[in-house]
Amino acid sequence: MNRRSTIASLFGQKTQQHKKLTQKVNLPAVVINAGLEPYTGEFDFAAASHLLRRTSFGPTKEQIEQAVADGFELTLQKVLTNEPVSELPLNTNFADDPNCAIGETWIDKPFSGSTDDIRRYRSESLFGWTAGRLFENSISIREKMVLFWHNHFVVTDEDEPRYLYNYIATLRSNCLGNFRDFVKKMVIDPAMLRFLNGNQNIASAPNENFARELLELFTIGKGDVAGPGDYTFYTEEDILEISKALTGWYDIGYYAYDNTLPGSGFNADNHDTTTKTLSNRFGFASIQNGGENEYSNVVDIILQQDEVAKFIVRKIYRWFIYYDITDQVEQDVITPLADQFRTGNYEILPIMNTLLRSAHFFGEDANGCIVKNPIDFSLGLAKQFEMDFSADLHIRYRQQAAILENAGYLQMAYFRPPNVAGWKAYYQEPVFHQIWLNSVTLPQRMGYAWVVINNGFEIEGERIIVDPLKIVDALSNPSDVNEMISEVVKIFLPKPITVSQRVYLKTVLIPGLPDFEWEVEYLEYAIDPTNENLANPVRSKLKNMFTIIVTMAEYQLM
Repeated sequence: MNRRSTIASLFGQKTQQHKKLTQKVNLPAVVINAGLEPYTGEFDFAAASHLLRRTSFGPTKEQIEQAVADGFELTLQKVLTNEPVSELPLNTNFADDPNCAIGETWIDKPFSGSTDDIRRYRSESLFGWTAGRLFENSISIREKMVLFWHNHFVVTDEDEPRYLYNYIATLRSNCLGNFRDFVKKMVIDPAMLRFLNGNQNIASAPNENFARELLELFTIGKGDVAGPGDYTFYTEEDILEISKALTGWYDIGYYAYDNTLPGSGFNADNHDTTTKTLSNRFGFASIQNGGENEYSNVVDIILQQDEVAKFIVRKIYRWFIYYDITDQVEQDVITPLADQFRTGNYEILPIMNTLLRSAHFFGEDANGCIVKNPIDFSLGLAKQFEMDFSADLHIRYRQQAAILENAGYLQMAYFRPPNVAGWKAYYQEPVFHQIWLNSVTLPQRMGYAWVVINNGFEIEGERIIVDPLKIVDALSNPSDVNEMISEVVKIFLPKPITVSQRVYLKTVLIPGLPDFEWEVEYLEYAIDPTNENLANPVRSKLKNMFTIIVTMAEYQLM
């Protein structure tokens, strides 16, 4: 059985049985009236959890409480720190790679022998390692930004693990850096050169594929059709001229059997040396022959256009705030933030700082208005329940990969966006993020949640389970059923629930019984917590309660 079918059997096994838990998610009508002025409200548990939900995956009670204790300024500083990644993906158990021993990294090792087998284990290693970066990241926004840029500078279906590692490492190191430099690096990234045929773009036969996406998706965006071949911000003529300017580049190191590392090269003989003239949309700018530096000049010319900053800021807004950009939001948020972006030489960190400290970000309706994407849902659930993973690196890779792989079954596969435009939830009007919830994915979410909480799953003889007592024991007053439910709701849900919902959750714990029955049962366990005869009944009731909570409509939002 291959990995995909194994994971499907693990997380799909209860989907049909628990369709009854699914329910329509009624999305709120959102009107955020505030602008970019700094937030001056209280940085309490609700505000801290909102910030961490949007910038990390599944913040825990401890992380939220630490943020409150640290205060807003220190917490935001931690959020906006691009923490370095020291750990590299390793060969954890494949003994037949002659160039990479078990325990070593393969990212700089050549291929030889059975390329398919080596590719397979390295791909699995990369996926498990990537899942680990998402799980083991602190409250830094780094991995959310990496995912955002993965959806922006899309490379998909790349099967050379070293190319893919090189690509994702570039996203990670530049995710909060300078957008101008970022674009230039992506223009000649080896995985991107292959994906969008940049390596086939030569003077005698210009390939327009990358130039088209550079304008339409990566920088300025495709506006309304203003005329034949005219998209308001650029024209078909511009695509052709820019494609000529990008000729001559190729990738190197693809499945190399020697020590050639993934990279890019430039062949002057394949470069168009003529002067290229852009349309009136770029003020008839001329691109002189610049040889291997000409691509850099192209990026500089494109980024002179005001619309670039607005296009990127709108994408950031839809990812971190809300999908609906009204005229008021355009005026009060998008335009001033884009002005800051452009005049600040396209530095990403300052605009994220401005946005995340704004009254708009913390607006009354901003909390709980976005549907969790499948990665937020799958990883967030596992992180909030503080899953303990194996000490054995190989098994830990597989455990964490299994959870990340589940997001693929919910239509968001890491390293596999559906096309060069990314996931539809971030551009498909008018539904946008509501795309994540449909007749297929909603029952699958419920099935995944049921399995994780009630059964756990086993990989290579090690079972990974959720123990709800680990969560409840850490609460301030777990023996008081009402306070316990209130505190759990604050941790797991973005907004308060109704009185009837609270009553129902209590009924799950103590059906038809007075409140003190919970206190008696819990305290008996707390006095002797190693006694499984006392612990298991409490644990079972809590699993039922948590299953209800994570299958509620509110849990699908953040």
